[in-house]
Amino acid sequence: MIRITDILDNTQSYLSADELEMIQKAYIYSATVHQGQVRLSGEPYLTHPMEVAGILVDLKLDAATIISGLLHDTVEDTLATLEQIEKEFGKDVAFLVDGLTKISKISFASQEERQAENFRKMILAMSADIRILLVRLADRMHNMRTLRFQTPEKSVYIAKETMDIYAPLANRLGINWMKMELEDLSFQYIAPDDYNELSKRVAKTNESRHRYTEEVKSIIRAEMNKFAIKGEVEGRAKHLYGIYNKMREQKIDFDEVYDLIAFRIILDTDKDKSCYEALSMVHALWKPVPGRFKDYIAMPKANNYQSLHTAVIGPYGERVEIQIRTKPMHEWAEKGIAAHWRYKEGRAYKGTEENQIKKLREALETQYEIKDPKEFMSNLKLALFPEDVYVFTPNGDVKSFPKGATPLDFAYSIHTDVGNKCIGAKVNRNIVPLKYELKNGDRVEIITQAGHHPSKDWLKYVVTTRAISKIRNWINVEEKKSSLALGRELLDKEFKRNNLKLGNLIKSGEIKKALDDLKQASLDDLISQVGFGRLSPRQVVNLFLAVDEEKKEETITEKAKKKTDQTSPMGISLTGIDDVMVKFAKCCNPIPGDQIAGYISRGRGITVHDIHCPHIKKMDGERVVDVQWSVQEKNTYPVHIKVICDDRKGVLTEVSSVISSVDINISHAQVDTKDMIATCHFVIEVRDIKQLNKIISSIKQLKFVKSIERVSKYQASQEI
Repeated sequence: MIRITDILDNTQSYLSADELEMIQKAYIYSATVHQGQVRLSGEPYLTHPMEVAGILVDLKLDAATIISGLLHDTVEDTLATLEQIEKEFGKDVAFLVDGLTKISKISFASQEERQAENFRKMILAMSADIRILLVRLADRMHNMRTLRFQTPEKSVYIAKETMDIYAPLANRLGINWMKMELEDLSFQYIAPDDYNELSKRVAKTNESRHRYTEEVKSIIRAEMNKFAIKGEVEGRAKHLYGIYNKMREQKIDFDEVYDLIAFRIILDTDKDKSCYEALSMVHALWKPVPGRFKDYIAMPKANNYQSLHTAVIGPYGERVEIQIRTKPMHEWAEKGIAAHWRYKEGRAYKGTEENQIKKLREALETQYEIKDPKEFMSNLKLALFPEDVYVFTPNGDVKSFPKGATPLDFAYSIHTDVGNKCIGAKVNRNIVPLKYELKNGDRVEIITQAGHHPSKDWLKYVVTTRAISKIRNWINVEEKKSSLALGRELLDKEFKRNNLKLGNLIKSGEIKKALDDLKQASLDDLISQVGFGRLSPRQVVNLFLAVDEEKKEETITEKAKKKTDQTSPMGISLTGIDDVMVKFAKCCNPIPGDQIAGYISRGRGITVHDIHCPHIKKMDGERVVDVQWSVQEKNTYPVHIKVICDDRKGVLTEVSSVISSVDINISHAQVDTKDMIATCHFVIEVRDIKQLNKIISSIKQLKFVKSIERVSKYQASQEI
């Protein structure tokens, strides 16, 4: 375990005596409030904040950040408050600790929603201070190092989150060693068999690789001495996940991975031209491999990484990968934003770090307003991957994009209107399709047309979060317009049917209670939800009807009061059965016209099933009785239908419109899409089998509908 003396010894070279005293004070405070708490490993809880602070010290961060590392769990896990933190350690530390405190006391519908809200809070706080990300990364690093003490299920969940979010975050901040360690630790839990197999295979070749590494290093050093090039040469094995990823992406075996060792020439200079001189030396020494040279000095990576990469045919005909960089470049490559930390009072950042922080903020802040947790997490992951395709505008300016970017991504990077009106593109003066993947060095021109609009299909051809966000926003606005019109029409019809006027209720202010009950932010939101089919008009109208609870109950289980051949108000003829409650089975939801049978339940009357229902076939045959339909009143019955159709804009709205046009209420609607196929599930309220067949026939006439079928609840629960 790291000790406070280690932290103080390692910080005294760059922090003042007063700052060291505050760190000591934070250590005592953390030890006091965490007293008695233990980790899953059995160690005192204090070991965790101490290790986090130790990682921050290794990154040579400022006193406030190190203190925040010591206190980052105090508000969440102890009785300490932010007010106390601010009083003892100042506003700066209190702000950082607040940004690091997870949303743990709020109830969420799912783990994914909680995860999204935690990251949303982190992004918001990071907009004001990037140090919050650095402490969060150090926190995750130590948690990953001790992950073996978690349950297997939780270990895999945390490892996947680390691989998806935290390792890319470390990469975007340029902290290479942290990115590699997080990836290797995650790999160990996500794919343990692959990890163990690869570890063994790498270990077997350690001795021969070490000899080869030393031989190559000595050759390079001798050549550098000949040309009076000052610097050092490093050679080390690539990290396990990097090797595994290469094998998987290139579909090759371990024995085919030629560059297990990466060599680096780190020059004792800050002049870029020295790197090119060293490159000439290497290419004169060994034959370069065509197409394997990358110049990240002229065109730095998105995380500001700079270096020359080349591959050559080295000793014994082996391919050798060599990176050439200056000392400042190497410092950034290893420690990123932390290596050039210039935090001053007033929160001023300088040079490369200011530009890097701006890039990261722009990438992440565009996600902040996304409400859907799944979409938020998906876009957040996408935003964190590095941009490594460089293309030119017609004016010669360089723009960078993620791999797989298309002319549409380029268009939206210029302006939203350019993207929305894009009808084509020229790459290197040749017209290309919109799905063309941009390549390094491409010169791109966008062709626009007034009045042109985005298509839902465009989402298949874009990879940048900006383009995805802008296209989805346009589609949502357009769909909301059509859903508003349809929703208002459906509501007006349902309100009139119940002798109510929607306009009068809106003016009276009664609608506010309905909005609260249905958890809608505005009247337009409520109306559009009806138009989308996510709310039924009946649900809305019911909020304005004074329904007697007794009558409501009787519509569910009405008693048959007469002895012989009496008809239940539920529409069932009960021969020879006296004074019994009747209800319909939810597993099969029979409707008038279906063949039915009744099952006598102890104390619960008769449950009516479809005669083909698998449940009634398994029941006690002596309790099954004959029942008949004898509908005298206009009751409605719920039916589940499944519509399979082409995935296209507004498909749910169009099917809902057909259903509503024959005066049928929709109580539930859901659509799932996969491989350009949309599967729509509806629960509708019909009078009988005749009316159901009529609506099925109407839906079948829609050109984009492939099939439609009635589904029992028993089948639906297996499918949805």
